[in-house]
Formats: sequence, C-alpha cells, structure tokens
Amino acid sequence: MENKQIRNGEKCQDKKAEQELEKDKSEAIKENGQLTLKDSKSKHRIHLLSIIGEVEGHDVLPATSKTTKYEHVLPKLAEIEDSMEYDGVLVIINTVGGDVESGLAMAEMIASLSKPTVSLVLGGSHSIGIPLAVSADYSFIVPSGTMVVHPVRMNGQFIGAPQTYEYFKLIQDRIVGFVSSHCDVKAERMEEMMLNKGIMTKDLGTILVGEEAVEEGIINEIGGIDKALEKLHELISAAS
Repeated sequence: MENKQIRNGEKCQDKKAEQELEKDKSEAIKENGQLTLKDSKSKHRIHLLSIIGEVEGHDVLPATSKTTKYEHVLPKLAEIEDSMEYDGVLVIINTVGGDVESGLAMAEMIASLSKPTVSLVLGGSHSIGIPLAVSADYSFIVPSGTMVVHPVRMNGQFIGAPQTYEYFKLIQDRIVGFVSSHCDVKAERMEEMMLNKGIMTKDLGTILVGEEAVEEGIINEIGGIDKALEKLHELISAAS
C-alpha cells in the first residue's frame, strides 16, 4: 500500500513537471516567439527564433504593434552560443524592418554563432530584415515571399545638413557591406536596387519576390519549412 502511494506521488510530480514545462514553453512563444525543437529523428536540439513584425530598438513601439525586441534576442543568442543544449538555430522571418542599429546588432550576433544557422523568409523580409535573412549560414524564401530593398530612412526631426546626409550614407554603407559579405549579391548591385526609381511608384527601392531574391544572389534557395529544417539537420550533422 505504501509503495503504491509513493508511485502515485511520483506520477503526480512528473505530471506537474510536464505541465510546468508546457506552461514555460507557451510563455516563451507568447512573449518572445521562441521555441526549442527537440523531438526529431536525428535527436538534434534546434532553437526556433522568430523575427516578426517590426524590429524594436531603443524606442518602445505602441502596444498595438507586433514587434521583435532586440533586448530579448541578443541574450538568447549568447545563451545558445555558450550552451551545450542547442545544436543549431532556425530563424523564421516575417518583418517590415525597423530599427537599423538593433537589426544590425541581431544580424551580427546570428552571423557570429559557431553553431549552424538557417533562415526562412515567410511573407516578407524588408529593409533591415535583409541583413537578418542573410546572416544565417544558409537562407530560404517561400515562392510568395518578398524583400524590399530601399535606402536608409529615419523618423522624427533631423537637420537637413551635409553632415546628416553623410551620416545616412555611412549607415547605408554598413548595411550594404554586411549584406554583400554574407551572400552572393555585389555591393554595387545592392546600391543600384536601393536607388531604383522604376518599381515603387512613390519611393526609391526595389521589390524582389521569391525567385527574384534567389536570382539576385541575396537568398540561397526557394523553399519552405521542410527544406529549411532538412538543411539545418544536414549542417548540424556535418559539423558534428
């Protein structure tokens, strides 16, 4: 009788632990759009990082906006790099862009990870989303996915002086340099697409849809979640 009570008690504790784990997992998805995939046939532990909505930087965006906060992403990436718990990272991207400095910081962190990384563009990866997409070791875009390449823009008041324009140019050069060094597009071609006047009727820039992003050398391949995960498992196995 006593042994049965002990076993029942252990079962209750196990069930409670599972419930707590599920709760923590749900909270991680809700708050940060992050999840660990660990039940695959290969037994690889993959961290799923989603960059959704607008990349939020030093200014807090309205509560009604979907955002990815860089102060959530950077510590997590540092933990992934230093932990034996993770084998690779899958980055899911559907963003309109956002804060340039914060987006570049996240892209640099992803690019400097020693563990295999794969990115997948769903919906769109516009503006600063482009460096984020190419920061991974290998990148995919779905056929209907879009990428908008445009010059650096800033909100709020600024002084219309040569120094301001030079500052814009310096930021733009940083973006172009990062993108061209992490994919096959040339810096000159990237700038040409940024300053194109023929596609967007009221602005400068270029819209690339699916295969066009691959043809330009920005994205490696057309594909969805199946191909992205298959490639990441392949990279992890090769690195083992």
